[in-house]
Amino acid sequence: MGSYLNPGNFSFRGSLRSKIYVDKSKLIAKTNEVLCTEQKYICVSRPRRFGKSMAANMLAAYYDRSENTEDLFQNLAISREKSYEENLNQYDVIKINMQEFLSMAGTIEKMLEMLKDYLVVDFEEAYPEVRFRDKNNLIQTMKDVFSYTKCPFVILIDEWDCLFREYKQDKEAQKKYLDFLRAWLKDKDYIAMAYMTGILPIKKYGSHSALNMFTEYSMTDPGELAEYFGFTELEVSAICEKYGMSFEEAKTWYDGYQLVAHRQWKDECYSMYNPKSVVEAMLRHKFGTYWNQTETYEALKIYIQMDMDGLKASVIRMLTGDSVSINTGTFSNDMTTFATKDDVLTLLVHLGYLTYNSIDGTVSIPNKEVSQEYINAISTMNWHGVADSVEASRKLLAF
Repeated sequence: MGSYLNPGNFSFRGSLRSKIYVDKSKLIAKTNEVLCTEQKYICVSRPRRFGKSMAANMLAAYYDRSENTEDLFQNLAISREKSYEENLNQYDVIKINMQEFLSMAGTIEKMLEMLKDYLVVDFEEAYPEVRFRDKNNLIQTMKDVFSYTKCPFVILIDEWDCLFREYKQDKEAQKKYLDFLRAWLKDKDYIAMAYMTGILPIKKYGSHSALNMFTEYSMTDPGELAEYFGFTELEVSAICEKYGMSFEEAKTWYDGYQLVAHRQWKDECYSMYNPKSVVEAMLRHKFGTYWNQTETYEALKIYIQMDMDGLKASVIRMLTGDSVSINTGTFSNDMTTFATKDDVLTLLVHLGYLTYNSIDGTVSIPNKEVSQEYINAISTMNWHGVADSVEASRKLLAF
């Protein structure tokens, strides 16, 4: 077991031991379908504290061939799937949290150099008998390992988009990072699957993306992974019953993210709840604003006070319970390029401050918890003439 190569299952064991654990293991059946196919590249983007890291830990524990983890999965839903035994503990896993590397390094150049060096150390320790042609070349090193083991890698990248959130204006660093990921991952036989998670969808450059091999699942288009983006209505209902809490009140506080999976035969709508807030409410036996405590309302304030035509009016309309039509197609998948108010509103969807209805092309404020965050932000802004609208919006907090 290494730090990044086959990191083990300690984190996922911790999830299973938690007081509240919701079984999302059927996600593994979806990833098993794409192993070693042209569809082996997956990017899942959803808001902070919506279970992205836990999903990555689960995948690592399942695929990691350095340990037998059958005991962790034998009572979960995935154990009843046809592909379960075939792929359990069958791959070399590389699991990376890009935020950790960026925080340690400070620059994109140092981050990528550190990433390469640390992975090579793990390869050397795990496979001392391999003759490495060039230890300074990560791609060649992984080719050497794959040539020896004949076992491809499952690569799990958490917080893949941290560079775009922390170095918002550094276009050169962003391009360098995307070019690195493309060279490392695209069209490589040593990859069984590359699974990335983050808040933002993959950055677009011009008319194409440097990572156009990825299938993306996001808050505006969750596809067949919609039910794994948070807690579903049935899951929350069961948790509320167990903890003696009102399901209707939980729905008022934390429901509202309407994720639509467009399927060949019909559209399927999932009413999605914020996992962080539901768990906190149950354990504290009190409904409140828990997700918002992980980030100050100043983050929201930055975007809703932008001088975009009609943005202010749209925010006020949504605070009174209305929906607003938007075009999500012009969004550049970053946190700085805003041509219209629709780009700002689309970003707020990805950040979790709005919910998007792909059937009628509208956005709205999802629930009581998020509505309170807008009111907190507006109360500190110099928005003349909106006091009455803000007061009216408080009706949202009472329904």
